[in-house]
Amino acid sequence: MVLMGIDPGYAITGYGLLDYTNGKLRILDFGVVSTKAGTPFEKRMLAIFDGLTQSIEQYRPVSIAIEELFFNRNTTTAIGTAQARGVAVLCGARAGVPVYEYAPRKIKQSITGYGNASKEQIANFLQQILRIDLKPETLDATDGLAAAMCHFYQENNPVVKSNTGKGWDDFIKNNPKRVSG
Repeated sequence: MVLMGIDPGYAITGYGLLDYTNGKLRILDFGVVSTKAGTPFEKRMLAIFDGLTQSIEQYRPVSIAIEELFFNRNTTTAIGTAQARGVAVLCGARAGVPVYEYAPRKIKQSITGYGNASKEQIANFLQQILRIDLKPETLDATDGLAAAMCHFYQENNPVVKSNTGKGWDDFIKNNPKRVSG
């Protein structure tokens, strides 16, 4: 099962691909699609589209996890990032791959246990979890890996999968020996 994660941006879009086979998780690929300032915006979007489409066609992920948009102050940057994010969603839709969205805090918390973790902290945790050596210039790519890893954790969480009850009444009915009184 191949999962893809994307950290969208119009200057740098990070991506990562993970494979989960026979109970083992491994990295297939990770990197960035970079566009240069001063290049016409539509050509920047096309470069992101082409780069992500190439990875999707090569690795055939079963799902794509994309970081939701978050911005603090610079609305110009947010608009460009939102457009790059739309291109990433389009790449998945065009390939018929389901796209899942996660808030930045959710991704950070799923990897580090801390929703305000830095890019460097995420990279350090991924190094430990996946037993790889990451270079500082790959921090945008590690955010893509983190999105894929977050989705893996969400889809393979035994607590979430086993929680098929309909509330306390259902729990009590199905577990009479665990309830006293």
